[in-house]
Amino acid sequence: MSTSLYPELWEIINTQQQFIALLVYQLSSIYANSKAPRPTDIADLDYQKMTVDELPKVVEMEKLDYKELLQEHLHQTGKPLKPVQRRASSPTVSSAIHCPRCQAPADYLYLNNGKSNNDQYLCKVCANLFNYKNRYTKEVIFQCPHCEKNLVKIKDRKGFDIYKCLNKACPYYKKRLKSLSKKELKQFKKNKSLFKMHYIYRNFDLTLSDLEAVPDFETKVRLNKIHSSPYVLGLILTYHVNYGLSAEKTAALMYDVHQLKISGQTIRNYARTVAHWVQPLTDYYPYELSDQFCGDETYIRVQGKWHYIYFFFDAEKKIILSHRYNRHRDTETAIKAIHDVIRRFKQVPDALQLVVDGNPIYKLAQAFYAQNGIDFEVIQVIGLTNKDKVSQEYRPLKQIIERLNRTFKGNYKPLGGFHSGAGPLAHVTLFTTYFNFLRPHAKLEKNVPVLLPELNECPDMPQKWVKLLHMSENFIKKRQAS
Repeated sequence: MSTSLYPELWEIINTQQQFIALLVYQLSSIYANSKAPRPTDIADLDYQKMTVDELPKVVEMEKLDYKELLQEHLHQTGKPLKPVQRRASSPTVSSAIHCPRCQAPADYLYLNNGKSNNDQYLCKVCANLFNYKNRYTKEVIFQCPHCEKNLVKIKDRKGFDIYKCLNKACPYYKKRLKSLSKKELKQFKKNKSLFKMHYIYRNFDLTLSDLEAVPDFETKVRLNKIHSSPYVLGLILTYHVNYGLSAEKTAALMYDVHQLKISGQTIRNYARTVAHWVQPLTDYYPYELSDQFCGDETYIRVQGKWHYIYFFFDAEKKIILSHRYNRHRDTETAIKAIHDVIRRFKQVPDALQLVVDGNPIYKLAQAFYAQNGIDFEVIQVIGLTNKDKVSQEYRPLKQIIERLNRTFKGNYKPLGGFHSGAGPLAHVTLFTTYFNFLRPHAKLEKNVPVLLPELNECPDMPQKWVKLLHMSENFIKKRQAS
């Protein structure tokens, strides 16, 4: 087409092209600066570098009494053991510090390096060398199971401390060094941090009792005091939860279809309160389980930032067993999510398997449970293609949990994110309740995963929600009475 024949048209086309180019540039800049999870082939990530070693030897530190040691010294030498004599210019030792081994006071402690800010001490009474801030001040010390040398604390991580055997004569280190190829050995000499060569142990801060606490969210609404009828509440939950409509769209629908005026904020308050009441039933109902379990994390938007939901799923029964929420993708939340599966068994099955992706937090969670005498197998399906036999065998389970993630995202995205941490907690609880008790599943011949006979008596979904609330109340009363 000649530009001379249609100059005005060409001017419009050029303007549109410039406008489109500007939009593409702005969108690419936003994407580049966004903290949204970027699409990455998991096979490109070196997850295999993270390995979990066997447990260390735990040695209780010998406890002595400095008073008895002083008496023994006097008896053997005929002279009392005098306190440390310090020069006037020497730094003093705080009176709050004592020897962790014999409880000798500060008067008998040397500043082993002559510096008061390094906290390294030597006890004159029992010859104990210690750092007041390290693990040696506690009841036990950790030793390498291969060479029996004391492990050294090298890093603090969220939820656990990392200990390492620094002995280069350790059989573990020698075996790892010998297993390197010529190419790997050359890389190792250039950059040792790329290789795990020493025995490593992770000591977790959590205990099994810490895992019993269930996250809750504040709610100021009392359902027996609301102005809406139970059926209206059921309608709101049906639109807002089942169909994933935002609070504002649900409010508009309630007015346009049912001529009921109700604000979006009131709907959010109702949803949060209902989530508070159905949470015990959803989390502690005695589900009948299969032996096929898979887990994964998916992300949501909270206050403009990406946070995470951890799902664990019974792939055969189609039951969501865990729906933990956290702002971080960390080991502690993975531990709690797995706990939601384990606590459902009176005795953990010998052949329990959890299928997850290549994220190392699940291996670390497995190590935590191993330290507490609970053993199970973590099967990691890594990458997007079946490059190994494990991925080939367990890929279907990984795809099942991915489908659950897509279902959740389809339900969550119309909400447009949340303004507080209580929002996603309430929403994922309601979604799980709906998914487990109310949503028909194609793989279950259009039946819901958990059949409750009481709900079959209800003619429609709003009344099912109301009935489920009554059942939740009775469930809570029975738990409190038992």
